[in-house]
Amino acid sequence: MAVRQFEGKKHAAAYLQYRVAPHEFIDRLVSYMERKVRVYPFNLAVDVGCGSGQGTILLAPYFNKVFGTDISPAQLEMALTNSNPPNVSYRQCPAEELPFPSGEVDLVSAMTAAHWFDRPRFLQEADRILRPGGCLALMSYTMDMELEYGDVSDTLNHICQEFYAALFPFRNPYLGSRSTPIYLDMFTSCSYPDKEWVECLRVKRALPLSGYMGMVETFSSYQVLQREDPAEAERLSNHISSKLMSAMKVSSPDTEVTVVVKYFYWLASKPEAP
Repeated sequence: MAVRQFEGKKHAAAYLQYRVAPHEFIDRLVSYMERKVRVYPFNLAVDVGCGSGQGTILLAPYFNKVFGTDISPAQLEMALTNSNPPNVSYRQCPAEELPFPSGEVDLVSAMTAAHWFDRPRFLQEADRILRPGGCLALMSYTMDMELEYGDVSDTLNHICQEFYAALFPFRNPYLGSRSTPIYLDMFTSCSYPDKEWVECLRVKRALPLSGYMGMVETFSSYQVLQREDPAEAERLSNHISSKLMSAMKVSSPDTEVTVVVKYFYWLASKPEAP
């Protein structure tokens, strides 16, 4: 089973505007590939479930060709509004049916997307298109993002936890209570002997408070609440934003805070042919 999400144009636009581009993860991924592949630049990368392409374009400097794939036309439409390098292009397709020849891809990546896939079928398809020595990289982040602001960071994070708790009942049952076990299960299922699991990569970004709110509002749980009860979704966002500004003693949601995103990921290298 795969789950289709993030397909509305308004949601796709918000995804492009608010989601954090994972530069630090790309640095670690490339370092891993340099140790395993030992040919540079790499030839072909396929970024699956690419959404609006923030992660896809970060791969461009390291590959001759990068393809972003997604099942959502709205997300791909947003991806095409990026300043895409000439070696980046996009294809609409399911994660479990990738339109690439067998054994020709250097990297298959999925950034904050693999939890929505039919996971066994995706892993089989990734293995099919990867060349011997190619790499598989899956990354996501936990929903408990933190805020840092002066000496009130702890207070802000108690308010953030209130926000996350209010959204939890609207979390898709397909994901369970946390996404991390999904990725651990995929990591265990991957038959490649050369693989690495990283529990936490803390990434900090300076954003306006409104940027943090916008990011949480792109979560699938908030989108479900918004569809079911738009007035309650707006009330909740306004309530949390007001509490955060009050704790910070500011009057503008444009006030800059540091947002801490906690990524986890795993990397694996397909065995060379005997």
